[in-house]
Amino acid sequence: MNFLFRFVLKVVEGVLSQLMQQLNVVQELAMAPMRAMIQQVLGGVWRGEGANAFVQEVSTMMIPGVGRVADTITGLSSNLHYAQSVIDRTDEDVSKIVKSKILETFQFF
Repeated sequence: MNFLFRFVLKVVEGVLSQLMQQLNVVQELAMAPMRAMIQQVLGGVWRGEGANAFVQEVSTMMIPGVGRVADTITGLSSNLHYAQSVIDRTDEDVSKIVKSKILETFQFF
């Protein structure tokens, strides 16, 4: 594999790794605590109109917003995986063309 392709693939792999770490952060540090707070409020630790408004806001605005961030990260990850496969296929195609041209050029009868 060409040095440039290897370098690009390593960069893509690094970005993918960082994206997955960020997705975990979004889910562990944002989504899980919000759901836990809602469960506590629904369990009765806070009652009244304020509690209902809190649950409504977190459920309809914050959780979907965090979900959109997670979806964006997942989509970007999919796109990077696709780019990685394109790079692999391109490298294979270029190698085949180069080998073919070398064989043509140096073919002895």
